This record gives sequence, structure tokens and C-alpha cells, in this order.
Amino acid sequence: MASKKKRPSGVLLENRRAFYDYFLSDFLTAGLVLTGTEIKSLRARNASLSDSFIYVKNGEAYIANMHIAPYKEGNIFNVDHLRDRKLLLNKSEIRRLEAKTKGQNLTIVPTKCFLHHGRAKLEIAIAKGKKLYDKRETLKKKDQARERQRGEDVY
Repeated sequence: MASKKKRPSGVLLENRRAFYDYFLSDFLTAGLVLTGTEIKSLRARNASLSDSFIYVKNGEAYIANMHIAPYKEGNIFNVDHLRDRKLLLNKSEIRRLEAKTKGQNLTIVPTKCFLHHGRAKLEIAIAKGKKLYDKRETLKKKDQARERQRGEDVY
């Protein structure tokens, strides 16, 4: 009987699609600026990282298309669920991210959202898009690993 993988207790969201669609490198942890109702909704795991990306504007980093559902008890304090949210990074980290992605076919994507000492954090990575044959190769390796695991479970 196969058991379901457990997430570490602090990890709220994972962007599994990013690992499938991109080659990821240079992982960084950034703080996330949220309102009170957004953090409550995030703790309830009412959010999604799919289709979200990070951009740099005026020396500040922002995350776009991160969906955080309105908190149901939030009434007038709820904000737009798809608004751009500011990331908390050092100037040197922002400059390094901007320099790596400028003029190249690279982007910055979020991979995980987690809590660290009660604060919302985001793990981000520099991403290079995979071609279709790279995606097929990734799926083939996963299938082979699964078959090996099944073979070991039989005995």
C-alpha cells in the first residue's frame, strides 16, 4: 500500500508545475508583504502559486498572479485576490536577480510558500524554460523510478 507523501508542517503551498516546466537554479528565500486577511487565508491554504511569476520594478521585487482567496470572515478588509504583492529582499539580491534575467531567456518563479516563525516566506528560483523533449525525459525518469520502487515493494 503506497503512502501519501507528507509535506513539512510549515510548507503551505508548492508550485509543482514550475519543476515540470522549468530548469530551476539559484534558489532564494524572500519575505512576503501581506494584509491581515491575506495571511489568514494563506494559513488556511486558500491560495495558489500556479501561473505566478516575479518581476523587478523600480528596484523592488513583486510577485504577480499569486491567487490568495478572499478570507470568508474578512468582510471590508479583503483585498483583490490577484494583486501584485511586494517581496522583501536585499538590494544586492534584487540587483543580482535583475542582472541574471535581463536580456536572457530566464524568468523568476516561486517554488514554495511557507511559514517561518509566523511570517510568510516565499522560495523563489531563476528558471529557464524546458523544451517538450526535456519534459518527456523528466516524465520518463519519474516513471522508471516508480517502476524500480514497485519492484522493491514486491519483495
